[in-house]
Formats: sequence, C-alpha cells, structure tokens
Amino acid sequence: MTDFAAAIGLVLVIEGAFYAAAPSLGKFMMRQGLAASDNQLRICGLAALAVGVGIVWLARS
Repeated sequence: MTDFAAAIGLVLVIEGAFYAAAPSLGKFMMRQGLAASDNQLRICGLAALAVGVGIVWLARS
C-alpha cells in the first residue's frame, strides 16, 4: 500500500508541475483530447499503460 500511495503522490507532483509551468499548454492538450475519437484515446491509453508497466517492471527488478 505504501508503494501505491507513493505512486499516486508522484502522479500528482508531475501533473501539478506541468500545470504550474505551462497552463496554456495544458488547456490546449485538453481541447485536443476532447476533439480526439474514442479509439484514438483508447490506443493512447493502452500505450501509456504499457509504457508505465514497463517502467515499473524495470524499476522494480
């Protein structure tokens, strides 16, 4: 459970730093996401999931 809490904390740090550094870019990316089709978002989500699993696997081994 400690690792999960640390992971959530890191996500919030990265997201917060991104929006603090470039809020207009964040808004632009949100508009692009709204304009994307469900399949595009699904493929990007699956790709992000695979990359994330790979990073965790490499970091933990």
